[in-house]
Amino acid sequence: MNFKQLEAFHAIMLSGSTTGAAERLGLSQPAISRLLAQLEEDLALRLFVREKGRLSPTAEAHALLHDAQGLMDSAQCFRRHAEQLRLGGFKRRLLKVAVPSTLATTLMPVLARRFMQAHPDVVLEVLSGSYNDAERALLSRDADIGLVRLPMEMPGLATRARLDSEAVCIMPKGHPLERLNEVGATDLIDASLILLGRQRQIRHDIDMAFRQRRVQPRVALEVHSISEACAHVAQGLGVSIVNALLAQHCPHGAIASRPFRPRIAYQLGIATVAQAAASPLHDTFTQLLVEGLVLPPGDAGAATAQPA
Repeated sequence: MNFKQLEAFHAIMLSGSTTGAAERLGLSQPAISRLLAQLEEDLALRLFVREKGRLSPTAEAHALLHDAQGLMDSAQCFRRHAEQLRLGGFKRRLLKVAVPSTLATTLMPVLARRFMQAHPDVVLEVLSGSYNDAERALLSRDADIGLVRLPMEMPGLATRARLDSEAVCIMPKGHPLERLNEVGATDLIDASLILLGRQRQIRHDIDMAFRQRRVQPRVALEVHSISEACAHVAQGLGVSIVNALLAQHCPHGAIASRPFRPRIAYQLGIATVAQAAASPLHDTFTQLLVEGLVLPPGDAGAATAQPA
């Protein structure tokens, strides 16, 4: 029996499948299956049975889950202790924050300056990526706080604050669409569109809006972050439909925005792992992040925040 096997077992119990466990741990599904088989062999216990194509934990698996959770927590404490020693010993604290790539180079440097001025004894680590990356980082304890899309896809997380937003159409300055008070799907019949990749939820919502208006969109470019969409729009390559909350943090010198109709609503959340111990440091940064998100410079759109 080794730690990787226990980690795979714990991930399967939380996610309910080897596929979900593989996504959480960044491994392949066959690798998770092999680790589980090895663990069952080493323990001489049947931990899961397959019913109608799904894994169901046995009574033995449920009995061992609490012990597995304790081992995962102990391993995380060991890792955090090692990080503290690497960063300068016991007197320095470490706070890890996971945010979308769009915010990592725009909003986060501003917030980091404010936070570090008030907390010079804290080392701040910023992780960037997709919303799923943030969820995985929280669950693996690689992040303490994460900005995620709601509803969250992975169990085991709790929301500390919610932020409501909606879609806006962004365009180059001087574009004919800038004369409109709001942009509808029918206004984009002949427009070159720069849209987020098909695997994202916002893309599904946008495609549905066009279908409802019987409009065939002309997709010129597909990108994978709002900052990329803003950069391409600024170059005059087309227009895009993005979440107003994040679009507010793109450089505004060359782009304008208008509300998109039919309205597409979005909800983001600031999350931590469920049952996380109360931390004034987490509360402070959560409040700082909320304020930075809902009261940014620019005119891309409005957003509101509320406690979870």
